This record gives sequence, structure tokens and C-alpha cells, in this order.
Amino acid sequence: MLKPKHILFPLVMIMLFAFPVVRPPLFFLTLCFSVFMFVGLSESWNLLGGYTGYVSLGHIAFFSTGAYTTAVFMNRFGISPFITAILGGVFSAVLAALVGYPVLRLKGAYFTISSLLLAVVMQLIFMNWDFVGSSTGLWYKLLPVSIEVNRILFYEAMLIVATAITLVVRYVERSKFGAGLVAIREDEDVAKTMGINTPWLKMKAFILGAFLAGVVGGIYGYYMSYVHPEVTFSMNTSLLILLMSFFGGCRSWSGPLLGAVVLSLANQLIVTFIGAEISRILYGLLLVVVIIFMPDGVMQYAKGLFVREKR
Repeated sequence: MLKPKHILFPLVMIMLFAFPVVRPPLFFLTLCFSVFMFVGLSESWNLLGGYTGYVSLGHIAFFSTGAYTTAVFMNRFGISPFITAILGGVFSAVLAALVGYPVLRLKGAYFTISSLLLAVVMQLIFMNWDFVGSSTGLWYKLLPVSIEVNRILFYEAMLIVATAITLVVRYVERSKFGAGLVAIREDEDVAKTMGINTPWLKMKAFILGAFLAGVVGGIYGYYMSYVHPEVTFSMNTSLLILLMSFFGGCRSWSGPLLGAVVLSLANQLIVTFIGAEISRILYGLLLVVVIIFMPDGVMQYAKGLFVREKR
């Protein structure tokens, strides 16, 4: 017997993929693209930050590596952005493999600070590296299509990427791999005594999350047609990823999905009508409120209220 969720998911996906057919204003395609991008980034961050409890502020480094990979390969070799996005994921995974071993040996605030330093150091490297445009950034060679067709193509591409990442994270959560990551979050020392290879599991989650973030960055970079270290390495984006995951609840795959959708829409409204500077203050206050009053996220908080009401 089919359950409602088995019908709802295909129906929603069909509606999303068919949305450009009704020819909506380009603003709505851009807004949806942003939502899909943050879904992909939040879900990929959750592999390590949510399931193991290793809160990272350096996830933006992998996203930016993917964006710059697309720019370099497109401009110098003329390779399609839909191919170079995968290469961006590969380069991001290689970066994660190189820095993962020393960084993942740290715990708690030490790991968080070291991940932030990774993003800062990578930004400085890209800011002073002539091969990638240094402080002037890189412009992309645009596809020979109209703006409307370009927006539709990248809307569909980012929707596919976000859906694939969400399904991958959902699969990991329900697998033996995901159970090991959760065991690390609950008590890493106990997990070790149970025979779980915790360093290897953390490394796998770190590399997989970096690969997925790199793919998202590859699509995003070409969509924006310009990349610059101050834009792609923005701390505002890092805080948004963190806030979205914690807001929805980073103990499950559905939490970051909810957080990304709700806060992406809220972010657009806040930036449009209030301003980017005020939005950063509001994000910080909201993050503090969520951590203090809803540490497990909105979804778990709502479930708790429902259970108490039922009793």
C-alpha cells in the first residue's frame, strides 16, 4: 500500500522541474536557485557537522574551490560547466583529504577554529594567486544562449544537484556508515571501544561533504558568471549554512532541508527590505536563540510539543 509520502515526493519534484514551463519572472528562478544551492550546502555540511558533531566553519572553502575550478577549466580549456562542476567536487575532495588528517584530530572549539582558519588561508591564497585572477577575480565565458534560457538551465541543474545530495545524505543516514557517524557524535571514546574506526569514518564524511559542496560551487560559479575571493569565501554564507542546519535540526537529513528552504526565503526578504548588514545581526541572534532554546532544531522541538500535547 502506497503511503502519502511516496506520492508527495514525486509530485513535488514534477512541479519543481516543470516550474520554468509557466515562464515565471526571472526573479523567482533566481530565488529558487538560491534555495536549491543552500539545500545542497546544508545537507553536505550535515554529513560531518550534524552526524558527528564536528561543527565546521570552513565548508565554504570547498564550495569556493568548486567555483574556481569551473572558472579555470571553462576559460582556459572551454570545458562545459556541467562537467567542470564534477571536477570542482573532485578538487574539493582532494583538498579535504590533504587537510583532513591533521584537522580532524582536533575536537570541539579547536576543530571549529581550525576549520575557520582553513577558509581564511584559502581566501588569502586565492586573493594573491595570479593563475586564478588574484584580487580581480575571474569572469566566465557565457553560454551562447539568452538570459532566460541560461537561468532555466542552471535552475534545473541546481535542482538536480540539490536532489541528488539530499538523497545521498538520506542514504548515508540510514546506512551502517551513518550509524557510525552518529555513534561518534554521541560519544567518540565509547565508539572507539566498540571497534568503530572513528578516524576513517570522519575522514570519509569530511571528503564526501567536500565533494558535494564543490559540485554545488561549480554550478553556482558559472551561474554568477564571476567569482571573487571576497564573494565566494563570504563568512555570511558560512553562518547561513550553519544556521540553516541548526535551525531545522542537524540530527537528520530533513532538518537542513527545512532550514535551508525557510531561511533562504527569509534571507531574501531581509536583505531586500532591511539590508545585508542588519541581516548578519539577525542571523547571529537567531543562531543564539536556536542553540539555547531549540538545540535539536525546529523539527525535534515541534515533535516534542506534539508528544506532550498528545499525552
